[in-house]
Amino acid sequence: MDIARRLLVLGLVLVACACANVSAQEVAAPTQTRLTPEEPRLTPEEMEVFLLKGRVVRMRDAGSGVTASRRATLSDGRLTHDAHVQTVDIATNVFEAGRNTELNFKDSYRYNIAGYRLARLIGLDTVPMSVERNFDGKVAAITWWVDDVKMDEKARLKAKTLGPDPVRTSKQIQVMRVFDELIQNKDRNQGNILWLSDWTMWLIDHTRAFRLGKELLKPEQLTRCDRGLLERLRGVTPESLAQAVGSSLTKGEQEALLARRDRIVKHYDDRIAKFGEAGVLFSL
Repeated sequence: MDIARRLLVLGLVLVACACANVSAQEVAAPTQTRLTPEEPRLTPEEMEVFLLKGRVVRMRDAGSGVTASRRATLSDGRLTHDAHVQTVDIATNVFEAGRNTELNFKDSYRYNIAGYRLARLIGLDTVPMSVERNFDGKVAAITWWVDDVKMDEKARLKAKTLGPDPVRTSKQIQVMRVFDELIQNKDRNQGNILWLSDWTMWLIDHTRAFRLGKELLKPEQLTRCDRGLLERLRGVTPESLAQAVGSSLTKGEQEALLARRDRIVKHYDDRIAKFGEAGVLFSL
């Protein structure tokens, strides 16, 4: 075979290989766009419909916790995703847990719904969506299961880490403290603080929040605040709060929340007057 023919054959082989590679990529491409539990990205309205209408395909215990909550896998034929199911709805005049006693104790699924709706009102997008739905004959909070969890707060503290960006992590902790004072959350245990793989904090399980107390529980921990969050807190009115939370909070619970909001805002205004905005406010 002369040189010219050899070069021609070699060229045809290279072209064939290139075509084969292109074909392989074209065949593989659809598998990269198939629906997964995270795709397609849903709007809040679509997510709400999914939680309200999704068919239950699997049920099991949710894991740790004392309220016998369940983990459900839901599907609408197009998307499959898990949800946290809570039906607890307890009210008692006196509740004793070890050495602690609480009067007018409540532990209710509706506070999970209120927590999500309030978070949206004040611009926090790290409290998972929760809706009210009849489930096995009981009224329940159906809450979007948080994906991509790297660790909970207990594991973070055990590892003695603030992640790759300690400043961002510290700011998120400050935001959590403001939110917990606003909802008077007495049950922010380490298991319901979740850290995702990108070190975003998510706050779950608020069934023991929204007490009627109007004083702040730990104001000494409120050292700094996100600038936008503080402004949105100022803008909450009785009307906007009532519209946001609906029947998930009673009128008395809403009034207590607004009283705590007033104290939070005054607390930070006093700190700003003392330390200046740069020493108190940040942007997350």
